[in-house]
Amino acid sequence: MDKLGHFVQLLESRKLLPGKLRGVFHLLVGRKIQDASGAEVSGGATWREIAALFKDLRIDPQLIVSLGLDPAVVSPRDRRRCWYSAIAAARPDSPEARAEAEHLIAALKPLGYTFNAAPAPSKPSLSSPPPAPVDPAAEPETPKKPVKKPRKGQ
Repeated sequence: MDKLGHFVQLLESRKLLPGKLRGVFHLLVGRKIQDASGAEVSGGATWREIAALFKDLRIDPQLIVSLGLDPAVVSPRDRRRCWYSAIAAARPDSPEARAEAEHLIAALKPLGYTFNAAPAPSKPSLSSPPPAPVDPAAEPETPKKPVKKPRKGQ
């Protein structure tokens, strides 16, 4: 985690974390990252590893506001759980996260970092809603419940 920690600190020092947290999580989870010398920085980290890293590096929890989360409400006493919740809210496999990651890649390429291609979206993707029915009139009607007749003697 040492090289990955330096990478996250570089992102923080270059002010690349604010507003691009979805893309950062996408890169850390789903991409292989190499530095200028060709050494592997990360081969893809687990959510748990990333949450622990962000906690250990004391990354400002106010960054999760851009994800629609309130740091005071999301596990205020447990920062590891706070970051884990932030990763879940960021949906690293979403199209928005991929787009933010591409902007980050463009900013990091001049520094010598290389990234592999984005993984194919999983099927079914939890980040995308299910497809809407094509024709609501073509759907079968819901069967009606039979009317219960009262028993004799009741």
